[in-house]
Amino acid sequence: MDDPYLNDLKNEFREYSSELKILKKNLLKSNSPEEQSKIIKKIDSIAKEMEKNQRQSTRVTKSRLKEKTKSNKNSRF
Repeated sequence: MDDPYLNDLKNEFREYSSELKILKKNLLKSNSPEEQSKIIKKIDSIAKEMEKNQRQSTRVTKSRLKEKTKSNKNSRF
């Protein structure tokens, strides 16, 4: 299904994933407990955003499928 809004959500998810990879590397390199704490908070924040993104993507996909099913039923008659 090619939907501009879903494509935007997918792109956001990819950006979150790449940001998490960078933060993970920084966390492993860091020796400072304060810096590690900041990085972990950022990771938690991004993880929450990713969850919101996934829920929204699921809702939109279901909605689009319902619309498509309704339009297919209406076009048959």
